Amino acid sequence: MLAIHFGAGNIGRGFIGALLENSGFQTVFVDVNAELIDELNRRGSYTIELVGSDENIEVHGLSGINSLKDPEAVIDAIAEADLMTTAVGPNILPIISELLAKGLQKRLAQGGGVPLNVIACENMIGGSTLLKDYVYKQIDPEMQDSLDEMIGFPDAAVDRIVPLQSNEDPLLVKVEPYYEWVVETKGIKGKKPDINGVTFVDDLTPYIERKLFTVNTGHAAAAYLGYQKGFHTIKEAMENNVIQNDVRSALQESGAVLVKKYPFSVEEHQAYIEKIIDRFLNPHISDEVTRVARAPKRKLGAKDRLVAPAVDYLDMFGKDPVSLGKVIAAALTYDHPDDEEAMDLQVSIQKHGFMEAFKNVAGLDENSRLLTIVREQLITNE
Repeated sequence: MLAIHFGAGNIGRGFIGALLENSGFQTVFVDVNAELIDELNRRGSYTIELVGSDENIEVHGLSGINSLKDPEAVIDAIAEADLMTTAVGPNILPIISELLAKGLQKRLAQGGGVPLNVIACENMIGGSTLLKDYVYKQIDPEMQDSLDEMIGFPDAAVDRIVPLQSNEDPLLVKVEPYYEWVVETKGIKGKKPDINGVTFVDDLTPYIERKLFTVNTGHAAAAYLGYQKGFHTIKEAMENNVIQNDVRSALQESGAVLVKKYPFSVEEHQAYIEKIIDRFLNPHISDEVTRVARAPKRKLGAKDRLVAPAVDYLDMFGKDPVSLGKVIAAALTYDHPDDEEAMDLQVSIQKHGFMEAFKNVAGLDENSRLLTIVREQLITNE
C-alpha cells in the first residue's frame, strides 16, 4: 500500500509516518526541504526517540520527493496512492493544494482506481474540509462531482507534543510517548483506512474540543501564568504549586463545559486532565514559555482556547469562570518584545485600555460578564 504524506518535518516523521509504517504502508514524504528529502532517499529509514522512556522506533520502507524540484513526480504519486496525509501547518494547505488538485485530476483521467482518502493532520478544526475547499477552487465544477464519488476528505484531530530540538542526525526526531489521532468516519470514501493507532468516530467535534479546551487551554494557561512569574519553560512553571493549581482549576472549568456538552464522564475527563498535566511536567519535552504563549490575540479569539470555554461556562452554569478569567488576564499582560501579536495587543491596550482591547479581540458584547471577571483579576494581580 502506498501512502503519500505532505510534510517531512518532526510531526510528519515522528507521528504520522511512524503509524503509517506500522500499518504496512510504503510512505513517500513530500517536502521542499532538500536536505531532509535527500537523506530520506539515501537511507530509506529514520529513528524516533520516545523521550522519557528507553524506547526507540526505527521507521523503514520510505522515500521522499522534493516538490519544488520534481512536481510531476508528486502528481504521479498522488495518482497511484492508497492514502494521503498532511502535516504541513494550516498556512501551507493552500500552497500544496495545487499539486494535490493536479494529482487527483490525473488519477481520475487514468480511471480513478480505488477510492482515496486525504486526511489533513493539522493543529486546527476542519483541516481536511479546508484543504478540500482549496483543492476544489482549482478544479472545474464538472469534475468536482466525479471527485466527490472517489475522493474523501475526512477531518481529523491529532495530539502529540514534539519538543523543540536540534539533532546532529537531521532525520532523528524526539517525541513524547503519548499520542492521539482521531478521524471522523462521515468524510471517508470506500473502506476505512487500515491505520493502526487511529480512532474512528462518527462525530469528531467532542474530541476536537476536548483537545483544544484541555491540552491547548492548559498549555496556554501554564505559559501566560509562567511568564508573569518569570519562568522560562512550561515544566518550570508547572512545578510551581500555585501555577499548577491554577492550571488545574482552569481545566476543571473548561472540563465542566465538555462534560456538559458531550458524553464524557466526570471521572473520565478528570483522568484526562491529570494525564495532560503529567505531560506538561515531563522534563524531556518541556517547551519554552514564550513559544507556547506566542500570538496572544489569536489565543484570545472568540472560538479559541480561553474565551470560548469561559463564555460557555457562564452560559451553562451561571457561575464565574474565575480561573479562566485569571489566565485571560495574564494573557492580556503578555508583552514579550519579540512577539508581534503581543506588541500589537499592548499598543491597543495603551490606546483603549484593557477592557476595550479585550472586548475587541475576543468579540465580546460590552455587557458580557466575562469583561467584569477579567477586570477583577487584573486588579487583583496589580
